[in-house]
Amino acid sequence: MRRDGMNALEAIIRDAIDARGAMTIAAYMEMALQHPQYGYYRVREPVGRAGDFVTAPEVSQMFGEMIGMWCAQSWKMLGCPSPFALVELGPGCGTMMRDILRATAHVGGFHDAMQLFLIDSDAALRDRQREALADRPPRYIETIGQLPSMPAMIVANEFFDALPVRQFEMTFQGWAERVVVVGEAGLGMALRPVSGEEAVLIPPAWRDARPGAVFEISPAAQGVMRDVAARLVRDKGAMLVVDYGYAAPPGYATVQAVSRHERADIFDRPGEVDLTAHVDFTALAGAARAAGAAASDIVGQGMFLKNLGIDIRADMLKKRATLPQTAAIDCDLERLVSPDKMGELFKVIEVRG
Repeated sequence: MRRDGMNALEAIIRDAIDARGAMTIAAYMEMALQHPQYGYYRVREPVGRAGDFVTAPEVSQMFGEMIGMWCAQSWKMLGCPSPFALVELGPGCGTMMRDILRATAHVGGFHDAMQLFLIDSDAALRDRQREALADRPPRYIETIGQLPSMPAMIVANEFFDALPVRQFEMTFQGWAERVVVVGEAGLGMALRPVSGEEAVLIPPAWRDARPGAVFEISPAAQGVMRDVAARLVRDKGAMLVVDYGYAAPPGYATVQAVSRHERADIFDRPGEVDLTAHVDFTALAGAARAAGAAASDIVGQGMFLKNLGIDIRADMLKKRATLPQTAAIDCDLERLVSPDKMGELFKVIEVRG
């Protein structure tokens, strides 16, 4: 039910703020994305050209095929364990996993040893996932803790960017947290001083930042990484994370809203627009190492895909392609690997137990 022109979720958020006071950006993101009745990832189908955004697997089959090669190589490095779990966090429409399975179909013993699991909160996409993976139906689990005890190959493409972040801003009076309040114009942003307990979230290197600097931290993302890394240490395996983000915090806010492939206001129609934040890869790597796992250097997506042989794969596809198809393959390849497109904006780390 709408009230005063707002949608149902905004009314719920306003009531929560009226009852308990200003909420953190992280709490707002959690409600906007995961509210059980109105949350974005509970009710919408966001991925694809008809949705709000397009991910790399929808750009080209080559992306998922290269991820498949990484999975096969990692499995072999572990000695080809059987059984093992192949797990995807946030599988979208199932496109990447479909391409992974096709690319690994001829890897001897891989599919026979594999048990397929998906972790996804977007119930609206499950029919599309099952359709994409009809030849190898997945099992759904809610958390990594529900995974049976066995070695695991875990992939996460554009998963961590959707996890909530807290934002802190340096003022002339010291650090304050950005919070969501209700103003005359609707939902908006305000600042509140940080407590001593909250101040420990800001790294020592940032304690004397310039006024106006913004530091973001995602306790949720670090928690997921610690859980996954601890699991890999215990049962062996590897994780691949691909997402847009940075190696060093940029000093400005990165939380953004997207609707129909266009930028939107983060407070506009909560639950109806996608909310994301750039991923702090250094923090993810630190969380993995704190759990006892090994984390690789952070590299750009372009370098990662080239090292796996995406140029060779593109040449193979072009050998049996028409001229228009060849042009499309070249265009897709450039989008995935070019430094001024996805090649550097998107980063990659590997975590091994």
